[in-house]
Amino acid sequence: MIEKVKAACAFLRERIPSSPESAVILGSGLGFFADSLEGRTVISYEEIPNWPLSTAPGHGGRLVYGRLGDRDVLVMQGRVHYYEGYPMEQVVFPVRVLGEFGVKNLVITNASGGVDTALSPGDIVLLEDHINFMGANPLRGPDTPGWNDRFPDMTRCYDEEFTAAFEAAAAAEGVPVRRGVYFAFSGPSFETPAEIRMARTLGATVVGMSTVPEAITANAMGLRVCALSCVANAAAGMTMNTLTGQEVLDEMAKTSEKLIRLLNRFFKEMR
Repeated sequence: MIEKVKAACAFLRERIPSSPESAVILGSGLGFFADSLEGRTVISYEEIPNWPLSTAPGHGGRLVYGRLGDRDVLVMQGRVHYYEGYPMEQVVFPVRVLGEFGVKNLVITNASGGVDTALSPGDIVLLEDHINFMGANPLRGPDTPGWNDRFPDMTRCYDEEFTAAFEAAAAAEGVPVRRGVYFAFSGPSFETPAEIRMARTLGATVVGMSTVPEAITANAMGLRVCALSCVANAAAGMTMNTLTGQEVLDEMAKTSEKLIRLLNRFFKEMR
């Protein structure tokens, strides 16, 4: 794995003129943010050695380098998921590459189902914790002392200063946000009503099928992590509606404008 990561980094260094300190992983239907970067360099995932390819709808499959104000940023326009059949080490391969490449700050976005009854489609939740119910951990396997401790602490997986900075950006943009806990299932089936009741009982705010593997890995590697969850629908059993993947993409298209404003404000003002 280490040699594969180094090969991907060597490829990127030939095509990207600097080593950005910040990166963003864009979730389902949220790829529009990459189009707002100035002086873009666009690299298809297919070109990068060993990089896993996105197969889920709404995931563009491109790595985009560019500038926001005076800040260089790398943007992953789409991710891979555990439910696509990739082993965990492949799911987090891009995060390993970002960390090895020199990225220090990672913002993760996703589309989610609202578990808290106060949430509505289009709401944005800043993650302050998660519950890993995927049945796997991305750090499982041979010890990798060059990357992370064997037993890394997850008490502060999501950086408090970054989360507060996003709250300030949201206030400045007039975009309501709240904090919450993300409950990660493996998918690809949507959760059952009973599973959603369980998640709510355990303290979940939103539910989804991504983000947690990347957050665990990035935190273990020493990156500062912040995550934004965009509510696409009420979770199973909370309404009479049938859940569909297209519903998620349609709602994210509506939410993308708010997310772009938040990300732009955050990166232009972050310290």
